[in-house]
Amino acid sequence: MTEITAKKKLPAVVERFILHWGDMGDQWGVNRSVSQIHGLLYLAEAPMTAEDIADTLGMARSNVSNSIKELLSWGLIRRVPILGDRRDHFEAETDIWEVAAKIAAGRKEREIDPAVAALRACVTDAADDPSISAVASKRLKGMLAFTELVDRWYVQMLNVPRPRLVALIKLGEKIVSFLPTGRAK
Repeated sequence: MTEITAKKKLPAVVERFILHWGDMGDQWGVNRSVSQIHGLLYLAEAPMTAEDIADTLGMARSNVSNSIKELLSWGLIRRVPILGDRRDHFEAETDIWEVAAKIAAGRKEREIDPAVAALRACVTDAADDPSISAVASKRLKGMLAFTELVDRWYVQMLNVPRPRLVALIKLGEKIVSFLPTGRAK
C-alpha cells in the first residue's frame, strides 16, 4: 500500500483546487501526485516539509519525495531554510506568470526542441530518398515549418516585457475581430 489513509482536513475549496490541478496535470502528461503537491504548495500560506505534504494529501512519503524532486527540476518549487529546523521546507513559485513561463520552457525543451530536430532530420532524409512521395515530403516540410514557427514565436515572447505581453494578450481578441473570416489554406 503506497497511500496513507489519514490526512489533514483542508478547506473544501482548497481540496477542490488541488484535485482539479492534479487532474489537469494528468491530462497534460504530468503525474497526478506531482500536480497535486504543486497545487497544495501554490496555495499554502507557509513553506511545508515533505512530511507535512504527505500528511495533508494522504500520500506516501516516498511518493512525495519523488514528486518534490520533479517539481524542483522544473523550478516550480524551491527549498526554503527555516531557522531552528533542520528539515527541508518547500514553497511554490506564486507568480503565475513565472509558473507559466517555467512550464512553457520545460515543455519546449522536452517536446518542441526534439520535434524540431526530428522533423529537420526527416526532411533532410526525405530529400535524399527517391522512394518518398512528393506528398509525404511536402507534409513533412509543412509540419517542420509550423513547428519552427511555434518555436520562433516562443523565443520572441521570452523577450517581451511582461506588461507588454499582458497588453498583447488582451489585444489579441480585439485584433481577431479585424481579421477576415474563413479558413486559410
